[in-house]
Amino acid sequence: MAHKRKWSARVKTDSTHPPAGLFNKDAATIARTLASKRVSPKGPGSGMRMLTFFINRAGRNLSAKRRATLNRAKSLLSERARRANGTRKRAHSSRVA
Repeated sequence: MAHKRKWSARVKTDSTHPPAGLFNKDAATIARTLASKRVSPKGPGSGMRMLTFFINRAGRNLSAKRRATLNRAKSLLSERARRANGTRKRAHSSRVA
């Protein structure tokens, strides 16, 4: 039986343009770069989708340390996206209706 290729291998994007080797850098650099208009013309949300796609695509090939760094970059990028949208993180309500 022939090896079936994953759909993600065919994905081509024109919305984000990350520089080569970006995902091998530290979390702050990744977040800052993906939030820039030069890399993500549609804003930090576009960069967040690219980062999530990269993490999902790498799958089990990511070391625990690298995955932690990328997840930290996601947190930083999420903060930037919230600031760009002018929203704040909501606290969970513990009241009962």
